[in-house]
Amino acid sequence: MNPIPGKGSYRSIVTGVLLCLLTHTIHAQDIHFSQFFEAPLLRNPSLAGLFDGDVRLQLVYRDQWKSVTPYSFRTASFNGEYKMPVGGGDDFFTIGGQLLYDKAGSAVQSTTHLLPVVNYHKSLSTQRTSYLSLGFMGGWVQKRIDYSKITTNNQYRDGNWSPGAPTGEYFTDPVVGYWDGSVGMNFNTSLGPDLQHVFFIGAAYHHLNRPKTSFYKNAAIELHPKYVFSAGLKLNVDDYRCFTLLQDVYIQGSSREIIGGGWYSYKLDEYTDDPLYIIHAGAFVRWNDAIIPVVKMDIRSFSVTLSYDINTSPLKTASQMRGGFELGLSFKGFVGRNSSQEKVLCPKF
Repeated sequence: MNPIPGKGSYRSIVTGVLLCLLTHTIHAQDIHFSQFFEAPLLRNPSLAGLFDGDVRLQLVYRDQWKSVTPYSFRTASFNGEYKMPVGGGDDFFTIGGQLLYDKAGSAVQSTTHLLPVVNYHKSLSTQRTSYLSLGFMGGWVQKRIDYSKITTNNQYRDGNWSPGAPTGEYFTDPVVGYWDGSVGMNFNTSLGPDLQHVFFIGAAYHHLNRPKTSFYKNAAIELHPKYVFSAGLKLNVDDYRCFTLLQDVYIQGSSREIIGGGWYSYKLDEYTDDPLYIIHAGAFVRWNDAIIPVVKMDIRSFSVTLSYDINTSPLKTASQMRGGFELGLSFKGFVGRNSSQEKVLCPKF
């Protein structure tokens, strides 16, 4: 009869089950963030330039499952955009790029994305902010795995692990590289009797070329196309207060993800046109997975965002409802020359 497992063995069993479930999930879906609003290019390349300013820089860092397994999942995203007027009209052009790095699992699989983006904003009205934007993003992706960290059933003999035994896995190369691309479109407009509210709706198609991603060089294994549908509404209550609502739906193969919510914002300054501080607080829900409280502080052109995933999925017993921590940093500003600041109409949210 096998002995009753102790606390350490139980933790190993829970960790193993958790990693298996997570591996299945990651295989089916792309990398994602709870602060999806701080990584707009990963949602839709046509969201590039949809902000009040000429330049935007955003950084998001995510650390997930650290409290449950020693093999936590760490992801970092950095994107930059530069928006410029086109000619003498109200059209704009945005260029930028997305850098993404992810490290996950006991085999320390790392993924690096380097994706330039271009986006054109076509003005649809001379009376109000109303734009149709078409964006393209594409570039190089590289995945890497550490063979020395892999353990398999072949290395267990009579219940004991033998590190010198062959794994039974034969990879031709620990590195896989491929080209990837996406396209998106969105409609952005002002609403209300005084045009004080802002609304956008958009859709994107990712993995246009269905890249091959197998370490075994199996041509049948490819990334499923991903469809992303996004919407946002900013309701200005008065000069000091506003509500922001955001919703994303992701469809990739048999996987579905729905995340939505919002925050309340208050300006802590009498100069409401250019306040020194703005504080935001709210929450988001990732359907059947997590509740995500969010707090954010704007200090002039800079902002800091903190969020935490409270796990509500079937893994909540093992995770004790602890999910992922995220930190977001961003900067928005004007360049002063050939600037959107000189324009009455400009795509923003």
